Amino acid sequence: MSDAAGQVLDLVFGRWRSQILAAGTELGTFDHLDRERPRTAAAVAAETGLDAALLYRLLRAQAAIGLLAEDADGGFVLTESGALLRSDHPRSLAAMARLEEGPQHYALWKDLPAMVADGRQNAFLREFGRMAFDHTRADRDYAERFDRAMSSYSAVQAEQVLAALGDAGLEEIEVFCDVAGGHGYMACALLQAYPRLSGTVLELPEVVADHDKLWARKLGLEARCRYLAGDMFAEVPAADAYGLKMILHDWTDAECVAILENLRRAAVVPARVFVMEHVVPGPETPHFAKLFHVHMLCWGSGRERTEAEYAALLQQAGWEMATTHSAPGCVMSVVEGRCG
Repeated sequence: MSDAAGQVLDLVFGRWRSQILAAGTELGTFDHLDRERPRTAAAVAAETGLDAALLYRLLRAQAAIGLLAEDADGGFVLTESGALLRSDHPRSLAAMARLEEGPQHYALWKDLPAMVADGRQNAFLREFGRMAFDHTRADRDYAERFDRAMSSYSAVQAEQVLAALGDAGLEEIEVFCDVAGGHGYMACALLQAYPRLSGTVLELPEVVADHDKLWARKLGLEARCRYLAGDMFAEVPAADAYGLKMILHDWTDAECVAILENLRRAAVVPARVFVMEHVVPGPETPHFAKLFHVHMLCWGSGRERTEAEYAALLQQAGWEMATTHSAPGCVMSVVEGRCG
């Protein structure tokens, strides 16, 4: 077999791997294994109520793709990669697997050829008759998958953002506003890294009302971080720095400009805005952002953008493009704008 044929077949059967991985997170089997103590399929099946024979086939396949290691007695342990799929791992990716390989996102991809053919993106509208954010209100299963995935993936994203902003002079900032910041993981990561910083998390009322999920409360940062119920399309609070983590890629250019204009009107100058995204590089560079761009074609009306495209949005909204921060080995970058 030629190298080219092998590459194509590897891609053709790639979904088998992701589904084999995701089945373990859906069934919770990774939580019944660890790095040290081999356990058989029969032992795991007895605890989970699964079929032992079919579970063995699944575990053996997971070992074949590097998530588990099997010994001569049919015992399995987690590899370093497989440990990331335990729900209690501090950097767990289990929830992201459940979202991306779950029934809702899985269904979107079959519409990709039709969308490219007719020039209309957004498979959520095609499949479910509503936008993705609206679907979280109508489908409790999707809401749970989406919320857990966004929360768990925040640790990876925050790590990359902090690495990118290591030399950005954030110690000069007084008030940082995390716009549409969810439960405040990114804001709290910055507060921990910069002890003089105060934070505001702007989110929809139903998000900030869930007090048990707010990270400032969990981390003892309530004195330095407040949560504000609101809508970034209506009004944002005053601050001398704003963060938009994985926000602008959800929206059209016109909607992005509207968000950035609201920030500009509220900003205490001199002010800065940090757009934290997967920035699309030039044609010479293979990059995750180019795959994410297609995911966004399926998921909604937004898109991933190049540095030049983000610079144009900033300029239209009254900001000046300053620079793009990135760190080696990280797929996320931070586009910085300034005003005043």
